[in-house]
Amino acid sequence: MTQKQRIFVAGHQGLVGSAIKRKLEALGYENIITRTRSELDLTNQAEVQAFFSQQAIDAVYLAAAKVGGIHANNTYPADFIYDNLIIECNVIHAAHNAGVQKLLLLGSSCIYPREAEQPMTEEALLTGPLEPTNEPYAVAKIAGIKLCESYNRQHGRDYRSGMPTNLYGPGDNFDLETSHVAAALIRKMHIGKCLEQGDWQALRKNLTKRPIGGIDGNADEETILQKLNKHGISVSSSPLPRSASNTSASPITHHSSPVTLSLWGTGTPRREFLHVDDAASACVHVMNLDRAAYEAHTQSQCSHINIGTGEDCTISELAETIQSIVDYKGQITFDTTMPDGTPRKLLDVSRLNRLDWQASISLRKGLEDVYQWYVGHQGGRRWI
Repeated sequence: MTQKQRIFVAGHQGLVGSAIKRKLEALGYENIITRTRSELDLTNQAEVQAFFSQQAIDAVYLAAAKVGGIHANNTYPADFIYDNLIIECNVIHAAHNAGVQKLLLLGSSCIYPREAEQPMTEEALLTGPLEPTNEPYAVAKIAGIKLCESYNRQHGRDYRSGMPTNLYGPGDNFDLETSHVAAALIRKMHIGKCLEQGDWQALRKNLTKRPIGGIDGNADEETILQKLNKHGISVSSSPLPRSASNTSASPITHHSSPVTLSLWGTGTPRREFLHVDDAASACVHVMNLDRAAYEAHTQSQCSHINIGTGEDCTISELAETIQSIVDYKGQITFDTTMPDGTPRKLLDVSRLNRLDWQASISLRKGLEDVYQWYVGHQGGRRWI
């Protein structure tokens, strides 16, 4: 692809889409086409068809999707399968009708069977039952892969699919009801730190930017504590330090913490985490690969390729790392009555490595950077 071509980044305000846009801009691409959700509803077939017919687009990064963690997937399964299916169908078909030859669909490692052999290779697709907690989302993403393969087979298109592992990064969704695990832990521990320091000013700022369960920073302290308790952020009967919102003194930082954070599951599942800037780098790399070289490293007519680090850790280890970075000193417990999800999700990324791409951002460094970003933004922007 040349820097003059017109490239549509669908979902450019989301975690992955925004990172892809940043990467393309850094590489000097001059014609990046974007549309907000209010400007173009990707679930509306007529709107999508009209958009492609008018824009003379050369390539598409399809990063728009409805995403979320275990809680969101469990709560809104119909939304997850419908929204993702309709977005994929509309964009891929409209791109084909408009003569767009190159497209990259972003998927997820949840496409692989719950009990797939670890690390999971691309060949594991459709070899066993999926994880029930995110099956609707996974089915939609598998359908997207097969759409790409089918348009390649029938129409000679060059539509590929990148399957990234668990992503985190600047611009993530930090809503405690719909976020993925890394973002949820960062926000929970930041709130816990505010509570143990008695820094109500910082806590109210956080809740004003992103209310929790309808409760924002203007609520009284008792109401805020009750709402936080429903999200696993609890304060014991021990008194909190003097509130920073009621005094000009600096927050108290040295005390025995009365705050406890409860996390879902046992803490034992193993997950692989990839910084979104690494994911964007991999997406651009995959899109720009010569077709013959790409297909030489994939199955015949196979459009998808794994994107990850090839390393994993337990959820408990992730929590300990984030606790250290945030400097939250309180307790962490695990609610074993809540689901763990898939026992382990580690991708085999040897195929992508053979195509001369490897992740470069370590988990610790990536999480440190994201926490600095979060403190500056307080997770205030809503992401697709």
